[in-house]
Amino acid sequence: MAYIDPKTVIAPKSLVKNVEVVYNSSEGDCREEGFSVVRLTYGEDRDAVGIRWNGDPEDKGIGTPQAFGQPTWFLIPDELRETILDEAHRLVNGRRDELKAGYSEMANDEEREREAQEWSEGLIGDQARE
Repeated sequence: MAYIDPKTVIAPKSLVKNVEVVYNSSEGDCREEGFSVVRLTYGEDRDAVGIRWNGDPEDKGIGTPQAFGQPTWFLIPDELRETILDEAHRLVNGRRDELKAGYSEMANDEEREREAQEWSEGLIGDQARE
């Protein structure tokens, strides 16, 4: 077990609920490693922010932190919660901006668009012949 999906980290089960992944550095990448930031409910009703390293394919562990062989969250002190969340949201938005820029670049490539149009028209012709 090398990479732990942050959505599955709910230990200790009696205390951790409502895990919402705010940022996962490996999401959308080909790699399975990195860290995650989450919002969660801790205990009865304490809103909290957690962070953890998810592990990587080369490691046989379960990332960190962990307790009694179970992946867990490091709870961010209240004084740092908003700073961590702001940065996590900035990272998510940066990824969206990169993706949008990539799509814009592809759409502005007239040669590629022409080839894609020809290819899709060819598919229509293939279907019509059947």
